[in-house]
Amino acid sequence: MSFINTLIKLIEQDRVGRYLFSALLAIAIMVPVLNLLVPEGSSLHLSTYVVTLLGKYLCYALLALALDLVWGYGGILSLGHGVFFALGGYAMGMYMMRQIGSRGVYGNPELPDFMVFLNWHELPWYWFGFDHFWFAVLMIVLIPGLLAFVFGWLAFRSRVTGVYLSIITQALTFAFMLAFFRNEMGFGGNNGLTDFKDILGFELQHGGTRNVLFVLSALALAAGYLLCRYIVNSKFGRVVVAIRDAEARTRFIGYKVESYKLWLFIISAVMAGIAGALYVPQVGIINPGEFSPLNSIELVVWVAVGGRGTLFGAIVGALLVNFAKTFFTGALPEVWLFALGGMFIVVTLFLPRGLVGLYQQSREKYLAGRAA
Repeated sequence: MSFINTLIKLIEQDRVGRYLFSALLAIAIMVPVLNLLVPEGSSLHLSTYVVTLLGKYLCYALLALALDLVWGYGGILSLGHGVFFALGGYAMGMYMMRQIGSRGVYGNPELPDFMVFLNWHELPWYWFGFDHFWFAVLMIVLIPGLLAFVFGWLAFRSRVTGVYLSIITQALTFAFMLAFFRNEMGFGGNNGLTDFKDILGFELQHGGTRNVLFVLSALALAAGYLLCRYIVNSKFGRVVVAIRDAEARTRFIGYKVESYKLWLFIISAVMAGIAGALYVPQVGIINPGEFSPLNSIELVVWVAVGGRGTLFGAIVGALLVNFAKTFFTGALPEVWLFALGGMFIVVTLFLPRGLVGLYQQSREKYLAGRAA
C-alpha cells in the first residue's frame, strides 16, 4: 500500500510525467479508433502499417528509457544494450515459432522450418518450454537479467569503469551477433526467426491484434517510466547518482558501490528485454542484425539527443530520431547516416543536456526573468 501511495505522490509531483501519461493514454485510445473504426477512404484513417510503425517507436522509447537509467543516472555508458533487447526478442520469437506447428512450409509439427531445411532431426533442449507463453515471458525477464548479472558482477567487481566498460559492452554484443549468425546455434542463422502466425491464439496479421500490441507497448512505456521515476527518487536512486558523481567518495563513506551498480544494470537489462519482446511480434522478424554494435551506438544517440538524466528526454529522443530515420531512409537513404552523425556532433558540442535540457534551461531563465 505504501508503494502505491509513493507512486501516486510521484505522479502528482512530476508535471512532465503527467503530460507523458496523458499523451500515452490519448494515443492508446485514438490510434486503435482511427485504425479500426474510421473507414479506409477517410483522411483520418490510420493504416495498420502506421500502427505497427508507432508501436515500434514505443518499443524503442522503452529501450532508450532503460539506457538512460544506467547512463544518465548511474554513469554507466553501455554500448551493448542492444544485446538485452535482442535476447528478449529472440525469447518471444522462439515462442511464436513453436506456435506455427504443422502450418510451416515443411509441415513439421515439432521443428521450425529452418531446422528442417538444415536437416535437424530433433528439437534442441534449449527450445523446450517455449511452446508455453508463461515460460517465454519468464525467459524474456530471466535471460537478459541473468546475463546482466553475470557480466555486471564480473565488471563492477573488477572496478571496470568509463570507456573500458563501454568497449567491453560493445564487444559483448558483437560476440553475440557473431554467435547467432552461425546456423549450428539453432536460432535461424542470418535469417533469424520469422513467418510468425499467431500469438496466444490470435492471428498476428489481424488489425485487432496489431492494435492490442500497440496498446501494450504504450502501457509498458508508461510502467517503465513510472518504475524509473520511482527508482531515481528513492534512496537507492540518490545513492546511484552519488556514485555517478563521486564513486570513490561514495565507496569511502561505506556504500557497496558494486551492488548498487549491479542492481541498476539488471533492472535496465530486463526493461530492454521486455522492449525487445514487444518489438518482435509487431515487426514480424528477429535476426542477428539486432545485436549489431551500430544499433547500440544509435541508441546512445537517441538518449543524448533527447537529454540524458531526464528520463522523459530519452523517450523524446527515441521518437524524434526514429521518425527522422523513417523519413530520411525513405526519401534520401544515402543522407541518413550523415544526418545521424551530424545530429550527435551538434548535440555533443552545443546541447550537452539534449533537447529536453535546453527546454528546461530556457524555462528556468524565463521564470527567473518574470520573478525579477
